[in-house]
Amino acid sequence: MSDFPRMTPPVKRSVTIDGHSTSVSLEDAFWNALGGIAKAQGVARANLIGQIDHARPPEVGLATAIRLFVLANLQR
Repeated sequence: MSDFPRMTPPVKRSVTIDGHSTSVSLEDAFWNALGGIAKAQGVARANLIGQIDHARPPEVGLATAIRLFVLANLQR
């Protein structure tokens, strides 16, 4: 199982999107990967989360949208 990242349960994290405080529950692997993507793009993680939030359809939860964004980014 050495190919797997450290498996952690989702952790609830507070973020502010457009001045509105919300929370998102993500596993450490996704949170850390999102931070790496944000750094590579030269934006704050909160700003990237805001972009993902604005781009997602209303029926897709924010945590799911973030996971799919990270997956798509890693597949490129």
